[in-house]
Amino acid sequence: MAAIVIHNPADIDFDKPGKTHYQVAFHLDSSWGYSLVPLTVINGTAEQNAASLPGVAIFGGTHGNEYEGQIAVKRLCADLDPGEMCGRVILMPQLSETACRAHQRRSPEDGVNMNRAFPGNPGGTLSYRISNFVKTQIFPRARVVIDIHAGGKEAVFPLCTSFHPLADPAQHEETAAVARLFDTPFIFVYSRQMASGLLSDEAEDEGKIAIGGEFGHAEGANPRGVRHAYEGVNNVLRRYGMLTGTVVRIRPERDAPPRIVQAPNLADYIPAPRNGIWEPVVEPGQDVKQGELLGRLHDFSDHSAPALDIRAHKTGVVIAMLFAAQCEKGVTLYVIGEDYSR
Repeated sequence: MAAIVIHNPADIDFDKPGKTHYQVAFHLDSSWGYSLVPLTVINGTAEQNAASLPGVAIFGGTHGNEYEGQIAVKRLCADLDPGEMCGRVILMPQLSETACRAHQRRSPEDGVNMNRAFPGNPGGTLSYRISNFVKTQIFPRARVVIDIHAGGKEAVFPLCTSFHPLADPAQHEETAAVARLFDTPFIFVYSRQMASGLLSDEAEDEGKIAIGGEFGHAEGANPRGVRHAYEGVNNVLRRYGMLTGTVVRIRPERDAPPRIVQAPNLADYIPAPRNGIWEPVVEPGQDVKQGELLGRLHDFSDHSAPALDIRAHKTGVVIAMLFAAQCEKGVTLYVIGEDYSR
């Protein structure tokens, strides 16, 4: 089934029964040509009152050098069978298509990080026009929004789903329930103050059930991460009655349910105090005590000088840590969270 190239978003038939693949053409800023952003719309044909179902939108490739989401969403585009489904699923495996082609975090076309571009601008550069398309065309048709990430070259996380602290109790409880469906070792409730313009920010502000997650790192394709992302989406569809069957354990050999860890305060996102070569001595996901050695920063301009010991500022779990050995002053070196109780 060849993808249909669409120049006008009004030509996308979001209500057409079955499965339709599109490439949405966004004109480039610097030359004649297009970023052809992949989009698949599936409207299930199984007997069900579709009006009672939430609509689910799933994104990969918000950052072009994070591959677990791109792979999982592309596989879902092929594997989901509308004959076995009810309701609408919208899939975009490479949201920042130019960043994905360049294997970079930001789009080389306009230098913009797609996950800082929301709510977008219909008259802006490429990334802002794509985010505006998501805001105006995709979000109105979905109540559940899933944005699949990995650490890229920035950081390493234990496999986790994630969301922000939510003031509305009902929205919080449903979001946490959906996050659990991915059966990752951790669920990370993280600070919204760390950045603005996120896809999940915009979805949460519209009252949607918005799930992020970190399913790998190091610009690789973690097989466990791909599995949790792919099967987690299937579990979401099962939970809402959009796909037949019951929710399954993705890693049944692990007895414990996902551990919910929170780091809502910026004081727990520790910046590197200076440039250096980072030598971690603990693993992400590891419990640590206040004062425990987390790693060392080395200065090779004087190889005889002692390293700077980096110690935990509090007791908790290392929920994120700088991946790269080369460390620049001010970059987030590590994050310590604590078990969440609400």
